[in-house]
Amino acid sequence: MSGNSLVLPIVLWGRHAPTHCISSLLVMDDLATIITGCHDGQICLWDLTPDLEISPRALLFGHTASITCLSKASAGSDKQYIVSASESGEMCLWDVSDGRCIEFTKLACAHTGIQFYQFTIGTQREGRLLCNGHYPEILVVDATSLEVLYSLVSKISPDWISSMSIIRSHRTQEDTVVAVSVTGILKVWIITADVSKMQDTDPVFEEESKPIYCQSCQSISFCTFTQLSLLVVCSKYWRVFDAGDYSLLCNVPSENDQAWTGGDFIAADKVIIWTEDGCSYIYKLPASCLPASEHFRSDVGKTAEGSIPPLVYSIADRADKLLLICPPVTRFFYGRREPFHKLLVQGDSAGRLSLWSIPDTSPLQPLSTAVSSTISLQEAFDKLAPRAAGIIDQLSVMPGSEQPIKVTASVYIPAQGRLVCGREDGSIVLVPATQTAIVQLLQGEHMSRRGWPPHRTLRGHRNKVTCLLYPHQVSPRYDQRSLVSGGVDFSVIVWDIFTGEMKHIFCVHGGEITQLLVPPENCSTRVQHCVCSVASDHSVGLLSLRERKCIMLASRHLFPIQVIKWRPCDDYLVVGCSDGSVYVWQMDTGGHAVFSVWPTFVFQGNLPKYSHNSLVVQAMKTNLTDPDMHVLFFDVEAVIIQLLTEEAQRPNPTLVSPETLQKAQGSADKGGSFLAGKIFKQVKETIKENIKEHLLDEDEDEEEEMRRREEKSKSISLLEYNLTMDTAKLFMSCLHAWGLNSMLDEVCLNRLGMLKPHCPISFGLLSRGGHMSLMLPTFKESMLRHMATGRKMSVSEIVGKGTYGVSRAVTTQHLLSVISLANTLMGMTNATFVGEHMKKAPARPPRPGTPETPKKQPSQVSSSAVQGQIKQGWSQLAAMHCVMLPDLLGLDKFRPPLLEMLARRWQDRCLEIREAAQALLLAELRRIGQSGRKDTIDLWAPYLPQYVDSVSSRKHTEVYNGCSPGSLICFCI
Repeated sequence: MSGNSLVLPIVLWGRHAPTHCISSLLVMDDLATIITGCHDGQICLWDLTPDLEISPRALLFGHTASITCLSKASAGSDKQYIVSASESGEMCLWDVSDGRCIEFTKLACAHTGIQFYQFTIGTQREGRLLCNGHYPEILVVDATSLEVLYSLVSKISPDWISSMSIIRSHRTQEDTVVAVSVTGILKVWIITADVSKMQDTDPVFEEESKPIYCQSCQSISFCTFTQLSLLVVCSKYWRVFDAGDYSLLCNVPSENDQAWTGGDFIAADKVIIWTEDGCSYIYKLPASCLPASEHFRSDVGKTAEGSIPPLVYSIADRADKLLLICPPVTRFFYGRREPFHKLLVQGDSAGRLSLWSIPDTSPLQPLSTAVSSTISLQEAFDKLAPRAAGIIDQLSVMPGSEQPIKVTASVYIPAQGRLVCGREDGSIVLVPATQTAIVQLLQGEHMSRRGWPPHRTLRGHRNKVTCLLYPHQVSPRYDQRSLVSGGVDFSVIVWDIFTGEMKHIFCVHGGEITQLLVPPENCSTRVQHCVCSVASDHSVGLLSLRERKCIMLASRHLFPIQVIKWRPCDDYLVVGCSDGSVYVWQMDTGGHAVFSVWPTFVFQGNLPKYSHNSLVVQAMKTNLTDPDMHVLFFDVEAVIIQLLTEEAQRPNPTLVSPETLQKAQGSADKGGSFLAGKIFKQVKETIKENIKEHLLDEDEDEEEEMRRREEKSKSISLLEYNLTMDTAKLFMSCLHAWGLNSMLDEVCLNRLGMLKPHCPISFGLLSRGGHMSLMLPTFKESMLRHMATGRKMSVSEIVGKGTYGVSRAVTTQHLLSVISLANTLMGMTNATFVGEHMKKAPARPPRPGTPETPKKQPSQVSSSAVQGQIKQGWSQLAAMHCVMLPDLLGLDKFRPPLLEMLARRWQDRCLEIREAAQALLLAELRRIGQSGRKDTIDLWAPYLPQYVDSVSSRKHTEVYNGCSPGSLICFCI
């Protein structure tokens, strides 16, 4: 998706929750949100109530490797940001409220620990991130830009840092960073106000370096209760040190071959230590470790470090638990603001979160405490009623079975509006994408039809379909009819997508097919008509669709294949394996191995070109073992262009010629619509080109034959309905705030032809660099608790009220979309989703020279009164979302749009989106009033150009302190 486009995702999760093997976790200071990162690179946001109930809210996508650490990146409660790091060196800054990616970067080193550090310079508060990992220093990173400012470097025995802690001093302006290297040497750096201001200067060297013989250090914790102790946890023992001179106060070895993985202070006299099998133990510290005791430091320097601290009680004995594929992650957190819970949080490989509330008073005898709350993603999915919808569930539930057949591979064909789904039973289903999404999400008569929508099932694979490829979509040199599928049965099958006929089966591999790829354009002619197949037996094949045979099979790779690249000028195919080895094969000579090298190098491959489609359906999975979930990406600008292009093509008695069309459009809308002026000419030229292209295509016998064969395939013909209007119908029905205005809802249903959702819609949000957050279907649970009104709300009310109560960024995107589309439909003729025009797209012009066949004159679809009612309906819909939402929802349940996002759309290239942004911005500026506008100017002032003349600057400030909405807009622009 292009960066400036207004694109909204809607996700169909299906009944199986995504895999979430937890690798790191974080609880925010207000104990309202838990964040977990997983080994597959996704981040999950969980809502936590004061009663310690957990519900998963959203999944964040953007990292390409396992999440190694998470940290908060802001101190305030108004803006809650977190930072995440992955094994590949990626760092991302996220907004916790909606999962928006604020900033991202990639470094050449991987972080294993990040700690947030805030300091004050005058009245300005600055945030820093202290990062350690697989490198010999501590990097200090700006918390807003993710830019590396300076580093804390070891002069003596530099080595990787295992763990670190920040000791904040309330008595002096000096803070201390304490770290332990992998060789067990304790390092101390002093950070003063002067050091904090540093940027791009010499590195800061350590103040102290002392061997403490703590190899395999897992964690360092500073006692915030006394500010005089340090807890160092290693695999086989844990130790308490004096934070002043780092003297050893207590040493406790592990018992029963347990491996400690971390620990923390839960009180001045108690510590909690956890093991890699998920057990946790609370110990009461001896008197020699307690500053308030008269025996403090009494054992320092003695050979016997004192008696073993008594075990208070143990938590989470995993003797009866299922075997997990990797050790669980355990952390301790306590609330800095109310509620003041002390929480032990644990996440495991099954995507399960468990919480224990640690009481302040504890019994003297060892005791096993019960878990306070526990839930997994799959359990949360199973509790849903109705269940989360999959993309073709209505066609996949078999008689006598509760669970639908899993979709394991998918490909979407935008030109035909078809979605092709391969399933775990070996069948392949072809279905119209918008129709199947309407069945899953919206109420209507289609819900009672069995086998709806029209579809075709292809059967040929003996077991699970693992990958699908429609080559013509990548390059026009391939036949439009060819669909290629690979399966777990080692076979690659070529299908005729229009007739459903199996054209050929390739059986050349000795393992399941894992990838199907298209060679780049500049390969040899023979290779250009091949597809490349990759299999789990570490083999690569070039399969010729024209010759119906394998022209190359490369099968000498010792490790699984990770990447395929091309070097067409040398006729080379380059294979990168998981061990870092690279094999170079010659393509056109039957697969002669040229050479193999280490480590991997990369040739730049040809990327498929992005086409401006109004709807794109993307299959996704968080892990190879998961069934596909499907994300519907709606490009608002593309929907508007297609609607207006079809409006210009549609024959209408009131629009006789393009000239009258231009005049009618100009008079209908005072500001002019998309078809005015130069833009109108561009659309007209595009229509001419389309017509010309179709005429040329129809002159070719092969294309004519293909078209006839396609028309024979009535069961899946997309000529039976209008794809553009169907897309708009699906999109507007999901976006509308149902349940807020009953009279408008009736107009939407009866006059405009929209449909109410029958399940909460899981929307998403695209942000910088292609990062994406997707709402989980379980988000409604926490939303209902937030909007508790004492009565049971209908599904449509949940949809309407929930969408605009998530975050300000989500509100902005949704309101821009719904207002711009409503205004577009208002300017069209008979733009209702009810009627004959929904069944067929605008007809093609007749071929030159063919006699005209007499046609029945279309009946008058709607009178001028009905037409006026339709326009009035769209006008009311736009007005409600633009102006009335805050009053209808209530300010406590409404997240207002972001002014900066609207200001960026002030000069949007699409006129409809531009006008929607302008109307929304003016409405929001009026709503916030004079004081709100002044606050906005004060907030934006540091980012605006500075005036040279101080007198002039003061005058401008005085003028805009009492500004109107229009003057603020001028000020911003």
